Amino acid sequence: MKRILLPTDFSDNAFNAITYAIKLFQKVTCEFYLLHTFTPAAHNFDGVIDTNVTANIFEIEQNAVNLNLKELEQKLQKQFNNTKHKFIAVSAYNMLIPEMKSLIKNEAIDLVVMGTKGATGAKEVFIGTHTMHAIKKLKCPVLAVPESYNFKRPKEVLFPTDYKLEKSNIYLELLRDICNLHSSKLHFLNAHYSSPLEEKQKRAKVFLDIFFIDNTHQFHIEKDEDLVQIIEAFQHKNKIDFLVMIHNKHTMLENLLFRPVINKMVYHTQVPFLVLPSKEKMEKM
Repeated sequence: MKRILLPTDFSDNAFNAITYAIKLFQKVTCEFYLLHTFTPAAHNFDGVIDTNVTANIFEIEQNAVNLNLKELEQKLQKQFNNTKHKFIAVSAYNMLIPEMKSLIKNEAIDLVVMGTKGATGAKEVFIGTHTMHAIKKLKCPVLAVPESYNFKRPKEVLFPTDYKLEKSNIYLELLRDICNLHSSKLHFLNAHYSSPLEEKQKRAKVFLDIFFIDNTHQFHIEKDEDLVQIIEAFQHKNKIDFLVMIHNKHTMLENLLFRPVINKMVYHTQVPFLVLPSKEKMEKM
């Protein structure tokens, strides 16, 4: 059974991400946690907090949230009617990221699925701030689903990698599960930077070849160019419909170089984007 966390602000964007998750794991026994967090402002009267007013506001807000969650749960049950799926509504008086961290730890969450609106026009403005924060802060895979993306089986999956991954990364199994579910073809893409692979990288490549032996997969090498442009060109040429990358916990200097890749892919990707935390990131967070 998989446990999947679905944060929602009750927007169309969030609902679209939720429906994608439900369809992606249609054949899998799942518990879906529908989460909404809220922090109603405390009313202040003559510089003194009116605790009675604050308590009333809290109760009104909580009742409204619970009602919306119940309506969402009923809507999903009616629309999909899948006996393999169970929905659990969670409302919390908390900030989103701390509450997600708590649920991930206490409920053994396998995956977080969130919507993202990408960039506005030509400006590099990430509207889905919560999604980016989740990718950076959570010890859990995060799947970002573009706004208004219509579900399509992930038949062609792109995995850009420098082969510096750890073989013991437990989240590679999630990717293998998705590929098994949808008979996906997995494309490993390495950008060549005028130097051969080191022995550790070669061993990692062999490991991936064996780990995904039951999944159709192919290794690709591209010339030394802008990594984001390489990924986008490869996506277009090969009709990729699902993207996955590993988010490493780098040093400050390396992070300054690496961060734009993840950021830009979340800004620009037109397909669902799965970000797996590295083992190194998990241990240092």
